[in-house]
Amino acid sequence: MPKFYLRASLLTLATLGLAQAQSAPAPKDPTPAASEDPAKAQEERIRKLEEEVQALKAAQAAVPAVQPQPLQIGGAGGSAAKALNPDISLNGDFLGAMGRNTVRPVPGLEMHEAELGIQSVIDPYARGDVFLSFGDSGVSVEEAFVTFTALPGEFVAKVGKFRAAFGKVNATHNHALSWTDRPLVTENLVNGEDGLDDMGLSLTRILPAPGDLFLEATAQVFKGDSGALFKSSQNNDLSYVGHLRGYEDLNENTNVEVGYSFAQGHNELGHVFLTKLHGVDLSLRWKPLRRSIYNSLLWRTEAVWSQRDQLPTTQKAFGWYSSLDYRLDERWTVGTRYDWSQRAALASQVDKGGSLLATYWMSEFSQLRAQYRLADYQGQGRANELRLQLIFVMGAHGAHAF
Repeated sequence: MPKFYLRASLLTLATLGLAQAQSAPAPKDPTPAASEDPAKAQEERIRKLEEEVQALKAAQAAVPAVQPQPLQIGGAGGSAAKALNPDISLNGDFLGAMGRNTVRPVPGLEMHEAELGIQSVIDPYARGDVFLSFGDSGVSVEEAFVTFTALPGEFVAKVGKFRAAFGKVNATHNHALSWTDRPLVTENLVNGEDGLDDMGLSLTRILPAPGDLFLEATAQVFKGDSGALFKSSQNNDLSYVGHLRGYEDLNENTNVEVGYSFAQGHNELGHVFLTKLHGVDLSLRWKPLRRSIYNSLLWRTEAVWSQRDQLPTTQKAFGWYSSLDYRLDERWTVGTRYDWSQRAALASQVDKGGSLLATYWMSEFSQLRAQYRLADYQGQGRANELRLQLIFVMGAHGAHAF
């Protein structure tokens, strides 16, 4: 309360008290002691007024100063500004190699990939995801698609450029792999690192299943261009992918996932020449949730059959890999992988290889990996090399598919 009002209040109260004292009727039988009562009463009133003023001053000091209010944006406050911006992340993947590999060599040091991710909810019915890949060979759009999550019939649709739902490795980005490379079956039969990645449309739906079984079906159609695997020569040379996967918990610590994939498209020989792929994948995961935070085990196996139309006859090829990863503690993961694969255009040529891996987790956002790799490319040569990898993540990066 300002001092002016305090002084005015004091003066007013004193004036009223004096007026009341002067207007009070005199006692009928005054005595010398009674004649002093008005003065003493006046002093008592003034003393009480001073006490009240001091109390008002103390109350004024206890009231906190009024803070300025932040600027309101559309009634949602300052957080609304961030809500309008997408989540942005950057994943770095740096590689180094030592040893010998004359068949499929890699540089001694390279920025294998820097992936810029831009992800956001568009509205209550759709979300958008864009992933740009930066590497020594330039910049490319790895994925850019819109997902519609509220379609009739409980369907989920995806439109744009994206990795096809063929197996497990094809749909996984480089920085999310457990290895520094991709298995030989992927390199020989499924277009290597680029894989099945094309412009297309996808429809996914969860299917009714007995018990606790989770069953999901995906159907996809693409433009028909996926590197050396599929090549369209006409506008209607589309490629097709189908995927069916089932998941079930065996117990509170263990779960299993099984998938079947199919892909078909035209190859570079022309409109009448088709390439068909069949694939199966099996994943077994173990993680004792009650006893440990970090210990876990993942065993994964994939097999692919290829049927490629070419002259003079159709070429059939087969390949597979099996990998095992064990998380020792908070920092260390060790693993191994075995590869075996025929070549798509010449099934008589067989490539084989094996790897030992160790990964050190500095945190959940950065890791160092070493992979010792042996490979035998039949008729071409051998590889004996040590690959080192540094991976880091900056920003809000969404979870990968389980």
